[in-house]
Amino acid sequence: MKQRQIQLRKRPDGWPSEDTFSYEEVDVQEPSTDEVTLKTRYLSVDPYMRGRMNDTKSYVEPFQIGKPLNGGIVAEVTKTKSEKLKVGDIVSGALNWQEYNTVSAETVRKLDLHGAPMSTALGVLGMPGLTAYFGMYHIGEPKEGETVVVSGAAGAVGSVAGQLAKRKGAYVVGIVGSKEKADYIRSIGFDEAINYKEKHVAEALERACPNGIDIYFENVGGDISDQVWPLLNPFARVPVCGAISSYNLEQGEEDIGRRVQGYLVKARVKMQGFLVGDFQTHYKEAYADLARFLQNEEIQFEETIHEGLDKVPEAFLGLFKGKNIGKQLVKVGE
Repeated sequence: MKQRQIQLRKRPDGWPSEDTFSYEEVDVQEPSTDEVTLKTRYLSVDPYMRGRMNDTKSYVEPFQIGKPLNGGIVAEVTKTKSEKLKVGDIVSGALNWQEYNTVSAETVRKLDLHGAPMSTALGVLGMPGLTAYFGMYHIGEPKEGETVVVSGAAGAVGSVAGQLAKRKGAYVVGIVGSKEKADYIRSIGFDEAINYKEKHVAEALERACPNGIDIYFENVGGDISDQVWPLLNPFARVPVCGAISSYNLEQGEEDIGRRVQGYLVKARVKMQGFLVGDFQTHYKEAYADLARFLQNEEIQFEETIHEGLDKVPEAFLGLFKGKNIGKQLVKVGE
């Protein structure tokens, strides 16, 4: 039996394009002892994957040219030679971008989503939700009455991070790139929304944050973040989740902006980069909290879904052009 697989055709210099990817026909492998064959149902595309397209040292191995790309996938067990999983079980794991994967049952997690759609395992109840939870609650630690600013606030991580801060009684401002996104984050409880494409960010932040900024949840970097530093209050916290504005720089191009050290010293700011894997010992607690918040409608989520494996490049490229609201997914099969 044959299937389609998406491989890295070449490493992009600057913005990736459709020809960054290639589609190849490969065999579907039969499961051996303790293995399962999985049919892809939902495939996740995420900004961090852009860094893996570069042949540079990082916290995760780069993708290899001529090899399949991989990432978070929700899949259904179609064949099994494992006592741990049966046909029809729904699982998630880091799997190749293809229609079927045959892997050890130990490498995937059987899902218990407490009644939520299976797609949430890649969003609010998956890596993005956990990232928001740990960045906001373990590093940001919002308190009632504090001012929280979230960049990339309509994305899968930012939208959850802002709602988690609201749960603690904070005043939350989101920075987004369209009127539609501004309307969305207001609808899920953000107190104010700044559309950086319409307003001068520095002036808008001064109006929206008259008492300064206690927590800045950093997703974007670049000029937007440069406007935040002067407004940081004493002992402000800055969880650094990402810097998507610099991910598509061409080789040799530098990401240059304000020097942040003076602001950090003057206001005694804690600025900490983090990876969701840093908090593995707290996964169980975080999953339970996020599932409860979702059940109690204390947090809401949105998904932007493309249909078909052939839409994966379009969905991935759309991340960097701000086309998605909430989690960007590709629905591959029923």
